[in-house]
Amino acid sequence: MENSKLFSHELATKAEELGYLPEEWLAEIYSKKWFKLFVPKDLGGLGCTLPEALEIEEKLAKLDGSLGWTVTLCAGAAWFVGFMEESLRNEIFPDEKLCLAGSGFVGGKANLVGDKYLISGSWTYASGALHATHLTANCEILEDGKALLDEKGKPVIKAFVLDRKDVAILDGWNYMGMIATGSHAFRCDDLEVPLNRCFEILPEKAQLTASVYQYPFLQFAEATLAANILGISLHLKELIEQSFWRRHEYRKYDKKHLRYFKKLLRKQEEKLQELREAFYHQVSASWDELEKNGKISDSGLKKISRTSRKLTQKCREINGKLYPFSGLEAAKTHTELNRVWRDFNTVGQHSLLIFPF
Repeated sequence: MENSKLFSHELATKAEELGYLPEEWLAEIYSKKWFKLFVPKDLGGLGCTLPEALEIEEKLAKLDGSLGWTVTLCAGAAWFVGFMEESLRNEIFPDEKLCLAGSGFVGGKANLVGDKYLISGSWTYASGALHATHLTANCEILEDGKALLDEKGKPVIKAFVLDRKDVAILDGWNYMGMIATGSHAFRCDDLEVPLNRCFEILPEKAQLTASVYQYPFLQFAEATLAANILGISLHLKELIEQSFWRRHEYRKYDKKHLRYFKKLLRKQEEKLQELREAFYHQVSASWDELEKNGKISDSGLKKISRTSRKLTQKCREINGKLYPFSGLEAAKTHTELNRVWRDFNTVGQHSLLIFPF
């Protein structure tokens, strides 16, 4: 990033103390339109393809884990613009400081009564909630108090856009890492919501024609999260290497130890580069297929899932092999190395990327 000096260790420390992104970072995000990576240009967004957006997200995650994750999750929530009615798009998206935070958790019930929904519920892990203008929430649908079921007898689930002023933010992010994401929970009770605030995240329900809205949500999510894992891992590798050489200045490792570390580091760097190239190659191949055929084949989607999960698994292995060489510097809670390690071991627990298959 051309303004990488802005994303310094000092500001990252400030962000952790605040529990959300500082104004200096938010100003840059609004200026660069990073919360609107997937929003059409005519609505004030960047109109990125998925491959373009992933490279931005990776670079931001390398600068700071909370920064990259918050942009990724909020930009992902704004991707829902492609599934919203025109009246809703035009109502909220032109705002230059628009920020959508959301939760994938089905935590509420939306009761359709006449020409409005009454929504009650609570939702977890809404990254960016503290500076969001709107929040997205998944709900089970009721009609006049009766549960609406699909053809398989399962509850119908739809998503809603709620105004930040209409929900209560709950302090629910008490984890060792990704602290500045402010991934809190939120709640509302009997909130009246207009019909146009409801949407469904399915390719066939897309209201806009750009290819990015035809990319299935599961693989979209897996790929964007994997890009963050990669960025954080690249940052962690650099910090571990720096810490090792600082230790060498006063410990004076012998030649055989130095040869061992250099060989190990080179091997892990090569693995990371190979994984990165394979990941972006697969994403590009799926994007090309989507552009050419209007959809991605089942085999293509499986490759995206496998590649994203493999990247995450291998990053865990690589970081685990290199981590011991950082010394006690990694255990000092105020250091950059410790923060990045905590971020990695928090974000790496995401349920989408735990299993390698």
